Amino acid sequence: MMSKQTKKTVEVKRPVDVYFDKYQESHHNPTNELIHWICVPLIIFSLLGLVWSIPFPHLSFLGRYNGFINWASFLIAFSIYYYYRLSPILSYFMLLIIVLFSYGIVSLEKWEIAGGPAVWLVCLIIFVVAWIGQFIGHKIEGKKPSFLDDVKFLLIGPIWLLHFICKKMGLRY
Repeated sequence: MMSKQTKKTVEVKRPVDVYFDKYQESHHNPTNELIHWICVPLIIFSLLGLVWSIPFPHLSFLGRYNGFINWASFLIAFSIYYYYRLSPILSYFMLLIIVLFSYGIVSLEKWEIAGGPAVWLVCLIIFVVAWIGQFIGHKIEGKKPSFLDDVKFLLIGPIWLLHFICKKMGLRY
């Protein structure tokens, strides 16, 4: 007689979940997590603003659309494509956030034109302060940042935060 064997259902994790699990390993302390909720968006905003500020050549074939394309456009395209490969839903949320951040950067440009500080300077200050916050958070956590093991985790941090929002909303990301 053959004995009955029970099949164990093995859940295969998607790459995005594997990244989130690995990222979570150095993000258990509530203070560190709070710092990440503040500093990660600030880093994304400021990085986008810094790259946006790099002069882009005038390309005649763009016609009236010159000025709508800049170096940040390539950063946005690359990151959204990367996020889309991991999770279309999270990539859509990131695109929405980037649109909002772009509005903020354009507002900073208008402020600069009106006599305010340079966009790159504002973004550099935000970038440095936010990274100091991140390292303070990891000092509190007692673990080094994930990106020191794999630079990919610089891209995972923002969607790691978004996946919590998706879970809260009951969306499968």
